[in-house]
Amino acid sequence: MTNAIIVKKKIENFNKKIFIPGDKSLSIRWVLFSSIATGTSKAKNLLLSEDVLAAIDAIKKLGIKVNNNKNNCEIYGKGINGYRYKKNLVVNAKNSGTLGRLILGLFINSPFPIKLIGDNSLSKRDFKRIAEPLKKFGAKFTLYKNKTLPLIICGSKNLRPIYFNENKGSAQVKSGVIFAAMRADGETLIKAKKSRNHTELLCKYLKLPIKINKSKNYDFIKIRKVKKIKALNYLIPSDISSAAFFIVLTALSKNSKLEIKNININPTRIGIIKILKKMGVSIILKNKKKYKGELIADIFIKSSENLKAINCPSNLNSGTIDEFLLIFLVAARAKGISYFKDLSELNLKESPRLKWGAKILRNMGVKVKLTNSSIKIHGNPGMIVNKKIEIKNFLKDHRVFMTSVIAAYCFGGNWKIHDKDSIKTSFPNFFKIIKSINEN
Repeated sequence: MTNAIIVKKKIENFNKKIFIPGDKSLSIRWVLFSSIATGTSKAKNLLLSEDVLAAIDAIKKLGIKVNNNKNNCEIYGKGINGYRYKKNLVVNAKNSGTLGRLILGLFINSPFPIKLIGDNSLSKRDFKRIAEPLKKFGAKFTLYKNKTLPLIICGSKNLRPIYFNENKGSAQVKSGVIFAAMRADGETLIKAKKSRNHTELLCKYLKLPIKINKSKNYDFIKIRKVKKIKALNYLIPSDISSAAFFIVLTALSKNSKLEIKNININPTRIGIIKILKKMGVSIILKNKKKYKGELIADIFIKSSENLKAINCPSNLNSGTIDEFLLIFLVAARAKGISYFKDLSELNLKESPRLKWGAKILRNMGVKVKLTNSSIKIHGNPGMIVNKKIEIKNFLKDHRVFMTSVIAAYCFGGNWKIHDKDSIKTSFPNFFKIIKSINEN
């Protein structure tokens, strides 16, 4: 049986309401926070993807009991210093950069070396960027070729606070440093370029000793040693990055409407909504509310007939980094030439995504000009694909796969898209939702 799908027919017009699984970033953070909390934490709508299951497997190896079924998950935390470290421990982060980088901050006081490994894609990604600040606390690292996985970390009993300038806009690195700072004596100061702030919001909700001062481009985060974390019961909000596939599907389908319930609209995550609105997509947020620090809303989208090109402001990049491939599809049908810049970070993801975005568009027949950090897309409002396209060898990047599926359903053509199992990383029921939209 081939691990590929064939798409030969565009999705017809629809008017639907859908529910998206739990947010991946919040699901992984809930698992890690709960593992160092005191008492039993419970979650509903936890995303049961490979990345989140890898996080659960990791804390189990550290002696944390987990009771997990389809609707509820319980984690029995043993406190901030409750991990049971063993000799020769190997932890597999699989495809998850979030898990891999955050959990290193939790290993900061391990008395024994811990080996961190990942899949082929994660093993190509830069882990020096998190190892360098964690070394300052007192941990020791050995990295493959001084940069990548597999790596070995050995913690320290005498952890010192640090000053860290995080200037790349990496929420993963920032969060890993925050976790390490929770166990260091004194006060750690982080100057962090704007990025996702889920970790900080959970710290504030849990009333941990954290202070945040904001400037235009940076957050200044102070965090002191944590004595105790209370158990966290959490209804995980739904994932904007997963919802994005269906936002774009609706925008590019004729005479269609879609309602998506209970989505996390954290201001650091909604760059795609801001960009698509500038391009003429009809998106309305309703029933806004705050839940444990996070903003939640229902999203209403209508198909868009008159899409406009955009010269995309790079200050929207960090809040859109996982959704640019989808935005490129919208640009392909917009009137005029769209320009996106300062996107070198895209090529440091599960695959070189900026290159893959250009490759998908060129396969479709779209004129593209690509550099190492920018892309110009010549839009065609009447764009229809009438040829065979095959997408393969993309390091099993789930977002490349799902973007290709959305392109096939929106633009037509005869597509063969390989590695359908890649969706298990972040969105196992992607096709179930596609099917529900496609049913009359």
